[in-house]
Amino acid sequence: MRREHFTLDVSNVDWVETDGEPEKPSVSIDFTGPASMLRERLTGPDGEILDAAETDVALRLQGPLGADATGVVSVTNRITGDFVLELNEEAENVLRFIRAARGYGERDADDDGRYEVAITLDGDPFVEYDKGTFLVYDDEGNLLRQHSLIPSGVEL
Repeated sequence: MRREHFTLDVSNVDWVETDGEPEKPSVSIDFTGPASMLRERLTGPDGEILDAAETDVALRLQGPLGADATGVVSVTNRITGDFVLELNEEAENVLRFIRAARGYGERDADDDGRYEVAITLDGDPFVEYDKGTFLVYDDEGNLLRQHSLIPSGVEL
């Protein structure tokens, strides 16, 4: 699978900058490559689609954090550590999304997830996750806690 086969679209993030009514941030990742490859990577050894607790979402910066920083957004299989998917994205867009998810979690503590991830295959819904963690790593692989979304009580 190639990174070019993925497109990422976010919604419900503008309210943070305008101090509007909180909405759960959402990210949609559409895959336009061979569907069987992505289905296989999103399927566990039991033949079932991985659930939210079996996946991790992260941003790995490709250089120093700054105005033009880029990174790789990834979804990984938490059990095996294998990459499910990767795509390139501007770091500021991802950090803005994380700020919205953090703000939503602070304002709506009753919700199980701080953001939603929907993965589609050629525009057709495939899987949706409610997530509460989004890790950010610098270009050397060090966790940037201040930029990451880590629920309270979680130890890494």
